[in-house]
Amino acid sequence: MAEVQIINGESVESALKRFKRKVLNEDIIKDIKRHAFYLKPGQKIRVKAALARKRNRKNRTRDFESDHNRK
Repeated sequence: MAEVQIINGESVESALKRFKRKVLNEDIIKDIKRHAFYLKPGQKIRVKAALARKRNRKNRTRDFESDHNRK
């Protein structure tokens, strides 16, 4: 659970910024989205495989572009 203590003389805006940063660092939003609905075990495997394919495709194009720029 993300928690921020307000320091004396600190504005609410700066405390809110620190809170938002802490929430992003702890991946709370990602966890909530993941638990928002139920996925069957087979669907989880398919989603995981699709994300891996997407990640690999992105890395291949990035590698290709860097190799192309070197020549």
